Amino acid sequence: MKSLVLSSPGRIELKDLPIPTLSPGKVLVKMKAVALNRRDDWIREGKYPNIKFGGILGSDGAGVVEQVFDEADKSWVGSEVIINPNIDWGPDPEVQSSKYSVLGMPVNGTFAEYISVSLDRIHRKPAHLDFLQAAALPLGGLTAYRALFRKGGLHTGQNVLITGFGGGVAQFAFLFAKAAGANVYVSSGSDEKIEKALKLGAKGAYNYRKQVNFEELWKTKGGFDLVIDSAGGDQLNNFIKVLRPLGKIVFYGATNGLPAKIDLYRMFWNQLSLIGTTMGNDQEFVDMIAFVEKHQLRPMVDSIRPFSKMVESFPDITKSNKVGKIVFQI
Repeated sequence: MKSLVLSSPGRIELKDLPIPTLSPGKVLVKMKAVALNRRDDWIREGKYPNIKFGGILGSDGAGVVEQVFDEADKSWVGSEVIINPNIDWGPDPEVQSSKYSVLGMPVNGTFAEYISVSLDRIHRKPAHLDFLQAAALPLGGLTAYRALFRKGGLHTGQNVLITGFGGGVAQFAFLFAKAAGANVYVSSGSDEKIEKALKLGAKGAYNYRKQVNFEELWKTKGGFDLVIDSAGGDQLNNFIKVLRPLGKIVFYGATNGLPAKIDLYRMFWNQLSLIGTTMGNDQEFVDMIAFVEKHQLRPMVDSIRPFSKMVESFPDITKSNKVGKIVFQI
């Protein structure tokens, strides 16, 4: 089977590998589509722990169950499924266990024509999504769902600011918050993305390269109840300024690094919360799929490419002009 492997530091390549042999509790899924995440490129660059050379990358994907090990599970054969990339979250729904990892490193991932996964990792594909859309959903959708609802406590009518619109998690946060009845605002460094967000129903959209005075957001919109961010850095203090009392900043990354300082005075006086989050537990994955089905949401797909173009497509994940996921048809 064709598989995308990390062959050496910084080097990825498509290789022919044997189709996995099943063991008890496992199922074989013939992949129909997979999606690229920044995580995949960071693994290529060696920025994740427990790197295993020769391992198959990929956390997102959808396909059809072709074979099961256990006779009791044969009803799954032929089912269209998406894959939960969580591995060993553990018993505490609030925080992952010390054994936690994500599909695609060190455990072999989705970037292959076939994958062997535990039966409890597969879920019925939402009927309103095709394989390409479904493949874009797992990692970004789960991260956004937990950030908004478990960590952010989002409810109808709140003002929400989602930074970095166009990225994988941010697009799901936008779709989910809008479906939940929030007043959704976005920031981006691209006028094209700003225009896209407004067409999709954003209440407001701001180019942070041009509108650096976040005080104006407070004056015109009355402040935000929740900010969803992945960049971190010194802009955290801008978000603190525009939060309403009891407001929350939920962040799932820190691509801009650490802030030089944090406005603790404003934080304690306004009783604000700065909350970290990563991925989500298995029940949240189930709840996320149900939410997508209930609201008939469709992931934004930036481009669809053949699986044979994966290696040359990796640099595109870092480009700022895309809106939605890069998806590959197998």
